[in-house]
Amino acid sequence: QVQLVESGGGLVQAGGSLRLSCAASGRTFSRYAMGWFRQAPGKEREFVAAISLSGGSLYYADSVKGRFTISRDNAKNTVYLQMNSLKPEDTAVYYCAAKQTAWGAPRTSSEYDYWGQGTQVTVSS
Repeated sequence: QVQLVESGGGLVQAGGSLRLSCAASGRTFSRYAMGWFRQAPGKEREFVAAISLSGGSLYYADSVKGRFTISRDNAKNTVYLQMNSLKPEDTAVYYCAAKQTAWGAPRTSSEYDYWGQGTQVTVSS
């Protein structure tokens, strides 16, 4: 029973940074684990990052470790994805996802219950 809206995508030069936001509706945001996934043209949707209910557990895809940071502000019902040192291969539609009463931070898309519409991130060469 949560609706998700992503924002913050856009066009950025390689090596630059973007911060994505995912705003969640409802009063039970703190009961959801949150994840970020992305899908590039012609490719399957892939895991990017995930964070547990209280923010105590974090997971990142190997491809983004050291460059991306996931965080959440439960008071603002928002999860963030700070993306630094962006590469052209990071170009994709980025999706926010929520899993109700999850243990830890799920890393598989099928485990999530709700999805946002996505926001486009384009990194130029």
